[in-house]
Amino acid sequence: MGCRCLGKILNKGRVRRMRKNSKESIVEAAVFLFNTQGFSGTSIRDIAAKAGVNPANIAYYFQNKKGLLEYCFTAYFENYLKEIEKGYALLDEGAEVALKQIVVNLLKYQCQDIQLTRFILREMTLDSQMVREVMSTYHVKERYYFKKVLERGMRKKEFRNHSVPYLILQIKSLLNTPFLNSHYVHEVLHILPHETYFVEKYSRDIYQWLDAILCEPKPYDNRRIVSV
Repeated sequence: MGCRCLGKILNKGRVRRMRKNSKESIVEAAVFLFNTQGFSGTSIRDIAAKAGVNPANIAYYFQNKKGLLEYCFTAYFENYLKEIEKGYALLDEGAEVALKQIVVNLLKYQCQDIQLTRFILREMTLDSQMVREVMSTYHVKERYYFKKVLERGMRKKEFRNHSVPYLILQIKSLLNTPFLNSHYVHEVLHILPHETYFVEKYSRDIYQWLDAILCEPKPYDNRRIVSV
């Protein structure tokens, strides 16, 4: 009797792992195909074949292709905001510290899954209901955190006075360009965002830009070094 119960427990564990792996495989396959064939050019059968699952599995987890797209967007931006919030939590240590930590957090996050990052950023250039929903929720929250950090820095004289919306635009451009224009970055500039050195090198370049454009000069000893 005990053996049969143990067998059932182990079986359930295997089923849960298979379901988890199946769901992850579907998402990975979808992101790859959306990147290479486009969202409209990819069918449920294409995704199922690439993931090695039955098309019914996709319906089980996501209902349809649109549901799968929504899942990708939600998962990406929920974790994206968490990385911003980790840096924002350091605001009492100084706006410069918080802003630079946000920068390195976002770079690391975007490098974790370059395929997904590239797909999401590319989709965000289109005018769709999904994009409008993202802008009215996640992007509004993102703007809130950046605005709070930048305004705090200007108020405390850590930052020079600048237009906050234009600063956000420039910071976002620096963060997104390596992933949005990946072929240009790789084939023309020979920069490889998937390499481990990229985050350290590029984040330090952004820090230098922030120091030159935004940060008020201060003695070196007063600067806290943000770990990369």
